[in-house]
Amino acid sequence: MEGRIDAAVFPGQGSQRTGMGRDFFEQVPESRHTYEEAADVLGWDIAAVCFADDRRLHLTQYTQPCIVTTEIAMLRGLFARYGFSPTLFGGHSLGEFTALVAAGALPFAAALKIVQERGRLMQEAVQAGAGAMTAVIADELNPEVIGNLLDGLLVDVANANSDRQIVLSGEIGAVAEAESRIQSALSDLPSLRFVRLNVSAPFHSRLLAPILVPFAKALQELGDDLDPAAAGRVTSNYRGGFHSGGREELIENLVLQINHTVRWKQNMVCLASRADSIWEIGPGRPLREFFRTIGVACTSVTTHEAAERAFAAAA
Repeated sequence: MEGRIDAAVFPGQGSQRTGMGRDFFEQVPESRHTYEEAADVLGWDIAAVCFADDRRLHLTQYTQPCIVTTEIAMLRGLFARYGFSPTLFGGHSLGEFTALVAAGALPFAAALKIVQERGRLMQEAVQAGAGAMTAVIADELNPEVIGNLLDGLLVDVANANSDRQIVLSGEIGAVAEAESRIQSALSDLPSLRFVRLNVSAPFHSRLLAPILVPFAKALQELGDDLDPAAAGRVTSNYRGGFHSGGREELIENLVLQINHTVRWKQNMVCLASRADSIWEIGPGRPLREFFRTIGVACTSVTTHEAAERAFAAAA
């Protein structure tokens, strides 16, 4: 892949699955060492949570460091085996933190601590069962139209993933009302459907506003561990384009990502305009499907076997 500009993108929460990363752990020393490093940093056996049928994998404060660890373990394994060294990076929601690590903008150990705290704050912000998220899916969706239908409801557009999928987040009863309004207003769309997401909190909604201050404080405490120059190679979910500006702006972007829309379609367009190839690295492949909606190919690497096939094809 010499001479090409490769971009790596990382999925976020919801992509976790039991056994994720196990083949990399067993076959690539650099990947195994990543899990061991994470265990040393966090003080609990992260590999055991990822590989066994452990309910903690679906508790946000554990889910987030597990996903980041798995994605970095896979990325390091790909570099060790194939020399894969992408230039540009993007990540969906939690995946933005993996992208910052991959770009050299945030040390892995610091990222583990910050996403564990992020997960803890999110998990405690809203009473269990009080919030909900739903994916609105159709052949063609207009975010502005959807947004107007939410007027007066404690519901927000959480993810603008593509022209075919928009995710809503908010108070559980209000989300049900939003689905009803959209169904009535867009009844002429035969492909319209809703998929409730199995999440522990209403991510990227106003309901998470109370955690902005403590999360900003946690980011401020990172000090010089945050490198805004290196972050310029990473797309910002909050802004839509690549990160720019200094340390304070980087912190602001990461804080406001919590209760604002993930502008993933804009991130995809931005990456596609500068990269020759795009690779999705992680336990799931949702981002590949989103790239397809803008006519851009994205190679997904979810297992070591998938990596072998992908790099053989790219050789």
